[in-house]
Amino acid sequence: MIDPEPLTGHDSALSARLWSANADLAAQALAHPFVTALGDGSLPRRAFAAFIAQDAFFLESFARSYAFALTRSPDTASLMTFADLLAGVKHELDLHATYAARWEVDMGGVTPWPATLAYTEFLLATAATADIGTVCAAMAPCMRLYAWLGSLLDPAAAGPYGEWVLTYADPAFEALARRLEGLVDEWTADEGREARTYRRAMALELGLFEAAVHPVS
Repeated sequence: MIDPEPLTGHDSALSARLWSANADLAAQALAHPFVTALGDGSLPRRAFAAFIAQDAFFLESFARSYAFALTRSPDTASLMTFADLLAGVKHELDLHATYAARWEVDMGGVTPWPATLAYTEFLLATAATADIGTVCAAMAPCMRLYAWLGSLLDPAAAGPYGEWVLTYADPAFEALARRLEGLVDEWTADEGREARTYRRAMALELGLFEAAVHPVS
């Protein structure tokens, strides 16, 4: 099993310490049957299509959470970072729309899984009520985990899912993850609260992978 490597360049920063503290959950994600089947191309297309539809629903809430944070940005630099992160979500949604068109997935009629709702409600509640540092701590695990998975999976081995792998292996996606982590570090208000928030988000990520294998309506 591969453990997450430290985030070079800011190893002593809170975001790096949070990632290291959640190495167990990251390793579980990498070893999860959904991720391993996606990575070797054996994942049934219907399972991937269902996940993409759920992920699009999730990403809309992710975008709204960025929008909440953007309106409360404490300075111009943070505002511009949130604007760029919001644009990154649009890129992901565009990719999902491509899959939906290719596989005739109805993205407008998605009934969210309980795991999806648990994650989106957590994000939106945090974005609406918490300080900026905690909001960023709620959102950073998604970006960091997917960038990490993208760096480890082989797009050639993933077969029909190679495009998905390449999206998250893209250095531009890594750069966005780093920028969000920079906000975690800059706007830290309560490390204990942010650590609990970060771990909760990581657990919810695992819940989505589990629901993709064993969906519950």
